[in-house]
Amino acid sequence: MARLRKTLPAFPGTGQLRSRSFVGEVTYEILGDPSGLKFGPLRLRGSLNTTPDVAEQLFRDGEGVLVLEDGASFRLTMLGHSTGEPTTYFEMRV
Repeated sequence: MARLRKTLPAFPGTGQLRSRSFVGEVTYEILGDPSGLKFGPLRLRGSLNTTPDVAEQLFRDGEGVLVLEDGASFRLTMLGHSTGEPTTYFEMRV
């Protein structure tokens, strides 16, 4: 019998991102409720949308800090990016 995975709700928004080579506003979509994320090994995944050049540089930087619209701050680890696309995928933790 196949196990069904619960679909997490998406939380889109606009926030401030800081990395080694970029400081500025980005749009994001987080899968799961970031307000429920606590210290520990649990992480949420999501994506950032910017320009293709910035998205590539964010992926190369590897890490960053995202401040959400409500002021909450999360550490990001960049997971993936396709050349020429404006999207960078990440994992976030407190």
